[in-house]
Amino acid sequence: MPAPKQTTSRARRDKGTRGGRPEPAPAAQARRGAAQPARPPGPARAGTATASAAAPATRIAPLWLQLTTWALSFLGLGVSIYLTITHYDTAVTLVCSDKGLVNCGLVTSSPESMVFGIFPVAVLGLAFYVFLVAATSPWAWRSKYPQVAMARLVSIIVGIGFVLYLVYAELFTLDHICLWCTSVHVITFLLFVLILVSAAVGYGFRDPDRA
Repeated sequence: MPAPKQTTSRARRDKGTRGGRPEPAPAAQARRGAAQPARPPGPARAGTATASAAAPATRIAPLWLQLTTWALSFLGLGVSIYLTITHYDTAVTLVCSDKGLVNCGLVTSSPESMVFGIFPVAVLGLAFYVFLVAATSPWAWRSKYPQVAMARLVSIIVGIGFVLYLVYAELFTLDHICLWCTSVHVITFLLFVLILVSAAVGYGFRDPDRA
């Protein structure tokens, strides 16, 4: 009887197939499973996202403000270096008028040119501007630490307060002014305005929209 033999032969050919297609071998399935990258568990991904969102963020000042304050600080540093040199080296002449209202020599050699009779004002100005050059650098403006912005703000407030005292001493005590000193005073005032406005806007401090 030929019919049953054909049925048996076809059954053997279809054995181990599904719809006429061979089923994947266990080894191939294992290789495909190993090739798939392991996914981190859900809680770990959520923790990473939370840590990123909780990272502190500060408002970055525009580039023009960073470079303007830095350039003014370097200018103030240069004048302070010159005044310090002329204070200690008598061979270096202070280029300035010595007659009338403008008398740099009289101002820079007066008792008011020394703080508590010990520290020369020129040296204090030098130290002040060394700090400001660092505090107003682009790297300091982009710092993620609000303490840097606070130190910059406090220092310029102290600096403008000292400038007001020196202007008062020149106008009402000595009755003379020093053009080099006045240039430092003007630079300090400009820095005071820029840094104060930047602090009011929030540059360098925590950004509530991104914190």
